[in-house]
Amino acid sequence: MITTKGWPLRARLPLMAGGSMALMCLLAGLLVIMGIRGEAADQQRAQTFETALSVTRHLQREDPPRVLPAQPDGTAIQVVDPSGRVISATGQLAGKPPMADFRPTGASAVAHRELCPPRGMDACMDVVGFQVYTPSGERTVYAANRTVPWYVSGALVAFLVALSLLLILLVMAVTSRTINRTLAPVEAIRAELAEITASDAGRRVPVPESRDEIRLLAQTVNATLQRLDAALVQMRRFTADASHDLRTPIAAARARVEEALLYPDETDWPAMATDVLESLNRLQAIVTDLLELAALDSKPEHVGEEVNLTGLIASEIARQPRRVPVHTDLAPEVMVRGDPLRLTRLLVNLLDNAERHANSEIRVTLRAENGTAVMEVLDDGAGIPPEHRETVFQRFARLDAARNRDAGGTGLGLPIARQTAAAHGGTLAAEDSPQGARLVLRLPLLATHDRPR
Repeated sequence: MITTKGWPLRARLPLMAGGSMALMCLLAGLLVIMGIRGEAADQQRAQTFETALSVTRHLQREDPPRVLPAQPDGTAIQVVDPSGRVISATGQLAGKPPMADFRPTGASAVAHRELCPPRGMDACMDVVGFQVYTPSGERTVYAANRTVPWYVSGALVAFLVALSLLLILLVMAVTSRTINRTLAPVEAIRAELAEITASDAGRRVPVPESRDEIRLLAQTVNATLQRLDAALVQMRRFTADASHDLRTPIAAARARVEEALLYPDETDWPAMATDVLESLNRLQAIVTDLLELAALDSKPEHVGEEVNLTGLIASEIARQPRRVPVHTDLAPEVMVRGDPLRLTRLLVNLLDNAERHANSEIRVTLRAENGTAVMEVLDDGAGIPPEHRETVFQRFARLDAARNRDAGGTGLGLPIARQTAAAHGGTLAAEDSPQGARLVLRLPLLATHDRPR
């Protein structure tokens, strides 16, 4: 069985168009042949009637000769008396029995039959019978002519086949040309995409001038490449920042160990171990944050369980003392659905960030608002400039003021917090504040009908 599934569009579509045109030509040809055959059969039958009438007129004047002259249209004629004896006939029927035995009945003097074949003949014939009264008595005149074949004539079939082939080839040629012109921009897009690599991701595919789906495809591809380019830039920046932040504690620990090995007698080994341990702790914190981000990237959604956000915040603040006091204003029984461990980590990251920048206090508020749990963490530090409110949520992105004030941060706390909020169907953003930074977390409240009684 021949299949075209593996063929290219340039071959499939012209073949499909040609096949459709062939089917249409076949149906149209059959209709034309049927119409022409009906017209030809009517004309031939009328001619047969006319020939038979001329014989009946002759019979009404005088008796016919035993052998009738041949008719110009090839009509075979017999004159039969009431007893079934052939009185007169054209040459091809001379000496043969009556071609038919039907007779006109009732008031009609004419009868018509199609016989396959009539007696004494070897082909299907249209036979007309006329009843006529002559001076010699009643007579029946039979006139027969060949029926028109279903295809009418070989010349008509040849003409229709030739016309159909011409139309099929024309449709296939036009379809092929249209497909080639349509797919030319697609081929250009494919060729350009095949040459784009990570080293030249700034390249874009050509956009055709036509206002069609191909243009929309090219624009969509370019928009996708733009996002991929931005993602590559962010990945390179992330890799560079991660390498720098990982290299710093490793280099510090290596320097302390090498110095201790060079001067072992002059080295304060407990102090050296303490410094190395601090570097390892920083390294561990960075690696832990990277693993947390990887986990969030691989499982962006968390169904979790019912969490009393009020109790979780109160417990975490009471559990860990801070450098500056933390004041709270918490609405009771604010219920959300999520992962308690990840929500605790989110809260800790926000509190750690606020503690690094606060001067004298941190404020944490929690309320329910229009089906949303809203938690705000405010500090009285320098705050975040409006133009940097999105920068602080980028991985390894820390503002210069943050780096100068505290070099111990990993630069991943706020990105982890925002991604955790997104995984729970919420948002985390830096918003306006009279003083200091104001980070606002919004999470969907647990629906009332979902809560146990």
